[in-house]
Amino acid sequence: MKKQQHSKVWFITGASRGFGRVWAEAALKRGDKVAATARNVDSLAALKEKYGANVLTLELDVTRPGQAATAVAQAHAHFGRLDIVLNNAGYAMVGTIEEASLEEVKAMYETNIFGALAVIQAALPLLRKQGSGHILGTSSNLGHVTLPVVGYYASSKWAFEAIHESLAEEVAPFGIKVTIIEPGAYATEFGSEHSLKFAAGMDIYTDYKTRFFEQLKDLDKGDPNATPAALFQVVDAENPPLRIHLGSQALPWVRGVYEQRLALWEEWDTVARSAQALAQ
Repeated sequence: MKKQQHSKVWFITGASRGFGRVWAEAALKRGDKVAATARNVDSLAALKEKYGANVLTLELDVTRPGQAATAVAQAHAHFGRLDIVLNNAGYAMVGTIEEASLEEVKAMYETNIFGALAVIQAALPLLRKQGSGHILGTSSNLGHVTLPVVGYYASSKWAFEAIHESLAEEVAPFGIKVTIIEPGAYATEFGSEHSLKFAAGMDIYTDYKTRFFEQLKDLDKGDPNATPAALFQVVDAENPPLRIHLGSQALPWVRGVYEQRLALWEEWDTVARSAQALAQ
């Protein structure tokens, strides 16, 4: 680990609520500077009032690539550099695979995937020029495993993880680091109407979804205000990890799922090998 040598400059999407708000304020409290973005810039007024010149508030709907490019450029010009680019904006689609419409799924991907890409592609030329930078992406433990009823959301996080893993290899020669943040269940506003969208229900799934949501009620949720210290260790590390879980529940769950996957692959390995032959 390496302690930070100077205050860092952050660019954070989705900073109006949830983890984005918690992390933006925590960074400001420790003396860093933050370009905080949200679709409604008025939602960031309290940050501006409290932290003054250390915070730049910008309107940003990540589904508008031109606006993303403008916001990144404004933040870089204002502070003179960007040390951390944190893609946090996103929401979850709730519904079975049959229930959600293609339009609803596409809309979620516009935010969760293409919105993040717009920010990354806008930031990369600036980070390459300065020869440094750390791209962070808020994923989920559902970036490795999945659950019914939120399969489309999980699929967006699987794609998000693959993109960032490839990105990490591609930009390492330029001195740019990449870390995927994978929170477990936390008591954020992620469960609010602003962060969840529900597909129109079908009667045949009503009982199933009722049982599913009842099980979720018993899920222990962490305190999001306990997360900044771990995040700061990541961004201050000389060699930060590509991935890090937040919370105590994710690793045991993911480990168990991967053990099952490996066991199943081993069971069917003879069949898999039988499909291999040298091309003529």
